[in-house]
Amino acid sequence: MSAAVSTVGKRSTAKPSELTRVGDRLSFVYLERCTVHRESNALTAEDGEGVKHIPSATIGTLLLGPGTRVTHQAMSVLGDSGAGVVWVGEHGVRFYAGGKSLTRSSALVEAQATAWANRRTRLEVARAMYKLRFPDEDPAGSTRRQLLGKEGKRVEAFYHKEAKRVGVPWHGRRFIPGDFDSGDPPNQGITAAAQCLYGIAQAVVAALGCAPGLGFVHSGHELSFVLDVADLYKTDIGIPTAFEVAAESSEEVGARTRRAIRDKVNEVGLLDRCVQDIKDLLITDEPEADVTEDAPDRVGLQVDGGMTVDSGRNHRDGVIW
Repeated sequence: MSAAVSTVGKRSTAKPSELTRVGDRLSFVYLERCTVHRESNALTAEDGEGVKHIPSATIGTLLLGPGTRVTHQAMSVLGDSGAGVVWVGEHGVRFYAGGKSLTRSSALVEAQATAWANRRTRLEVARAMYKLRFPDEDPAGSTRRQLLGKEGKRVEAFYHKEAKRVGVPWHGRRFIPGDFDSGDPPNQGITAAAQCLYGIAQAVVAALGCAPGLGFVHSGHELSFVLDVADLYKTDIGIPTAFEVAAESSEEVGARTRRAIRDKVNEVGLLDRCVQDIKDLLITDEPEADVTEDAPDRVGLQVDGGMTVDSGRNHRDGVIW
């Protein structure tokens, strides 16, 4: 036992160039009632029917459903591969843990912090997010309160539109935290779809090395930016899928919505789109090569005038030794 643990511990951490790009990964893999372990650099899921092997480097987010147990070594390989890990309740998804960033560059998180720290640029990003969600409307000049009002009206109208499209009754958005079953089928589907999108957004935000707590629309929560990103796809993917599932049957709406979201996310290539959307929102004048997962593993030292110099050298009296 000790020899096996020692061998695993001696494996070197994967370099960014050795990892699968987040846009090329599976959106998420769902497991329940099994034990998740590690064999070499793959995950294994063992239950009463046997053992299944899962390439850890291809996972965007691993969803651990009811009855799952995960070993320390399994979490180690997930962290090394940059995968997100989400513990899933009977009906919802809540993010509790995640892996390393897939990039060694700090360009994206620095750009995020810079945009967030200035009220003007923070509002500009919020407007850009609104424009991504509703491209037929120009939010230029809108205040934050106006953006929230517009968003509320658009989403409410979208609920009614989708309900009419699939032919299910709609009595408004009703959700009681911790009481999934209190909602009618459409509300259950919307809740399940939203939570799945939160898990996917968290995986991408973590993989790109962004700060999950620095939101441009949401605020005051450790996952504010994750909520911002997930909302970009609410009316495009989440709500339509939820209503379609609810229209098919009122049974097991949560589980069926999760599977439908998984299929839709893979069909439209949401992970790759999410990566590009985040880069477009945050990066305006940085070279693209500086913010990709393949960015060079370089550590610099800050000097005056916003410049950096190489680390690992003695810069005494301004002279490189």
